[in-house]
Amino acid sequence: MPEIGKKVRLERILDRKSGNMLIIPMDHGISEGPIKGLVNIGETINKVAEGGADAVLMQKGMVKHGHRGYGHDIGLIIHTSASTSLGPDPNNKVAVCTVEEAIKLGADAVSVHINVGSDTESDQLQYLGAVSDDCDYWGMPLVAMMYPRGAAIPNQHDPVAVAHAARVGAELGADIIKTNYTGDPDSFKTVVAGCPIPVVIAGGPKTNTDKEFLQMIKGAMEAGAKGAAVGRNAFQANDPTLMTRAVAAILHDGVDVDKALEILV
Repeated sequence: MPEIGKKVRLERILDRKSGNMLIIPMDHGISEGPIKGLVNIGETINKVAEGGADAVLMQKGMVKHGHRGYGHDIGLIIHTSASTSLGPDPNNKVAVCTVEEAIKLGADAVSVHINVGSDTESDQLQYLGAVSDDCDYWGMPLVAMMYPRGAAIPNQHDPVAVAHAARVGAELGADIIKTNYTGDPDSFKTVVAGCPIPVVIAGGPKTNTDKEFLQMIKGAMEAGAKGAAVGRNAFQANDPTLMTRAVAAILHDGVDVDKALEILV
């Protein structure tokens, strides 16, 4: 029964008490190279695991360099698509890993990145549909990173565009949507309302201040998000363990921003 397989695996990438999830994406090495915080991926996984992250997300080749057999347990999401910033079209995400490969590596879920509105949207949507079928067959949860990106999309945080992108992922069978935060709780409520599956926000580029970042997390949760996928704002923080712990406190314990900031001191 694939349904029970998805249920069992989903329990490994979320907090069982809150039902929310804190994912730390670490797939930036393929798109941007060995950036700060990911030079030694195993070391960084240790830090965010200590901080209470529910899962890390990485490309298949990095699993052997950081996951796991020691320290705190943490869920594993394997990314199945990629592009690089050096290529002619970084928005063109292509398949680089199958669901079957992810199963062999011990994945608790797989993820795929889709740029809705890009020049290669049709190929990417076709791929999402195929991965969704494979995930249903194998009982593997599917996290769809759905972003409105392309020449005709001037604002990737526009609520209408973000809601459309999120809905596309649900329409094609994803189990969890990761997408951009729209900037305020009221507008993000429309994204959540239009998507019948859990929505987590992308952590986005490194923010100017910790308070600004944590306010974004809190606003998304107030709007009905089910968690956050935080990359650079966690693993490039002054103390990745404490930052992860502060975000987890908002997601799982419902603390306010000021209380979360106290964790960083």
